[in-house]
Amino acid sequence: MAFTPLNALNAFLAVARRRSFAAAASELRISPSALSQSVRQLEARLGVPLLSRTTRSVALTEAGRLLFEQAGPAVNQALEAMKAAAARTGEVTGKVRLTVPEIAVPLVITPVLPRFHARYPRVEVDIQVENRRADIVAEGFDAGIRLEEFLERDMVHVRLTEAFRFVVVGAPSYLERRGTPEKPKDLLAHDCICYRSPTTGALYPWEFERGKKSWRVPVSGSIAANTETIMVAMAEAGLGLTYAFEPSVLPQLKHGSLRLVLEPYAALVPGFFLYFPSRAQVSPAFRAFMDTAREVTANPKKNT
Repeated sequence: MAFTPLNALNAFLAVARRRSFAAAASELRISPSALSQSVRQLEARLGVPLLSRTTRSVALTEAGRLLFEQAGPAVNQALEAMKAAAARTGEVTGKVRLTVPEIAVPLVITPVLPRFHARYPRVEVDIQVENRRADIVAEGFDAGIRLEEFLERDMVHVRLTEAFRFVVVGAPSYLERRGTPEKPKDLLAHDCICYRSPTTGALYPWEFERGKKSWRVPVSGSIAANTETIMVAMAEAGLGLTYAFEPSVLPQLKHGSLRLVLEPYAALVPGFFLYFPSRAQVSPAFRAFMDTAREVTANPKKNT
């Protein structure tokens, strides 16, 4: 990879976004060694270290953080402009990067992407499925998808789904063996398959509501995970009760491998929202994705 300041800058920005030389090299379609050399040459040209490297991680130095925050948007805008210039009149091109929690994938991403790709085949879509709270500005995402309770106030948010419930479910075998809880506090005497936050490492308390009353129960058990897939599978296996996004367990409830418990106390949440910085300049590619997502999720029955 021949050294030019702009090539080297683009290489650095890719590493800064991904926090990984291997992932950035794959994105740029060059070897990790060539990428590392390009970043070292840029650091030598500037006279400051931009990245702090260990055998397991890559972090930005203060100088690297400033360069990433100031140069990143301008370089992205320039790349988008080049793609637009090469496109046919009226054709949408570019790239959309999203951070999405696991439970939103079947409800939002799976139905939206086929329609979007059919309409805009020259737009690249990069989706990072992760349950942590990502900093979409610092990490170079166009937008994210979250429940309303996790949205920052300075973000624009666009509704994608209707409200839905979080419910407690258990296998018939577990309920026969341990009994059925009648009130939220009864869960303290049960084996609960817990969700562990990938951001804080803490176990998530289960939330309930009935009328004007609400509860946060600090459940516990011998199994914890940071993915609902594992939690639901272990509940189906009869290892305990778990707290699940209701749309994701409808097949198991229909087939009888799981049963609802404490249904009168199920908590209702407003739904999923697409969010992005209010001060951001929305690209044509992202605007097209947002419009398609709103259209598809507004009429879910027409897309099944």
